[in-house]
Amino acid sequence: MTRPRKALVSVQNTPYYHVVSRCVRRTFLCGIDQHTNRNYEHRRQWIVNRIRLLSSLFSIDVCAYAVMSNHYHIVVKLDPEQGECWHDDDVVERWTSLYKGPLLVRRYQSGEPLAPAELATIADIITVWRQRLTDLSWFMKCLNEPIAREANKEDQCTGHFWESRYKSQALLTEEALLSCMVYVDLNPIRGGLTKVPECSDYTSVQERIAPRFDLANAIKEQKAQSAFNRFDLPLKPLLHFSDSITDGVYPGIPFSLAGYLELVDWTGRAIRSGKRGSIPDSLPPLLQRLSMSPKIWLQHSQTFEQVHTALFRKNRARKRVA
Repeated sequence: MTRPRKALVSVQNTPYYHVVSRCVRRTFLCGIDQHTNRNYEHRRQWIVNRIRLLSSLFSIDVCAYAVMSNHYHIVVKLDPEQGECWHDDDVVERWTSLYKGPLLVRRYQSGEPLAPAELATIADIITVWRQRLTDLSWFMKCLNEPIAREANKEDQCTGHFWESRYKSQALLTEEALLSCMVYVDLNPIRGGLTKVPECSDYTSVQERIAPRFDLANAIKEQKAQSAFNRFDLPLKPLLHFSDSITDGVYPGIPFSLAGYLELVDWTGRAIRSGKRGSIPDSLPPLLQRLSMSPKIWLQHSQTFEQVHTALFRKNRARKRVA
């Protein structure tokens, strides 16, 4: 039986999730379509731009992403506490960057005197908007809908652009988070599109190595597509790495950036070689910390979706038997 999204996404269990969206009929999102010889490469930047801008509006941090030819991956961290700290006016500013909002809200924004009943209605509206700005489903809705509309407009067609709503996987352990991030960042290398992480276009690992995101151009493009009303906030960076604990918790991704990049490079070299015995004898420090063998690590980092889907189905079957 299909489970409701709210049962699959629970911050109490884990704030980290792996999200995937695929094009309908696996249509090309970008690159050159062999059937029509049309180049859709520019659409990859649409997705990157929207991921970064939406992350700045929502209380959702981006750990990793990779935009491929007919699908994309994002690893996110949900942080509802960010939204709880926002002032009411800040919530209104964020939401109306995306949507026009009702007339009553626009009167409130203009500073027009309102009756107590109207102010109470405003408070109720802000409560709803605050919750939506912390919600993964609303984040994905705001990401995918404008992309679909613009792609259909460009293709002069109607109908579904995305295969389904989106798929999400909970990342319950440090091992799952680390292997998923590496799996996402190495997608272009595994697909034979590039040989090194720093040349993997439209990925978070490339952005971390040599930042190149153009905020002004991204805002201009999104406004031209009517996907944003405005964007007046500072750009939120990708979630930082932090291997030190503050008040009993990790404030960022619980690893060091240098250690992560070393692991990505090490794994990428092993994937490229594709031969038994090609795995280096010396393990990266992160694998030593997690006490993982190179064989198990490479299996997880190259086939993350299949491995974790199989484990999920196995555990669900056990629960049914019990």
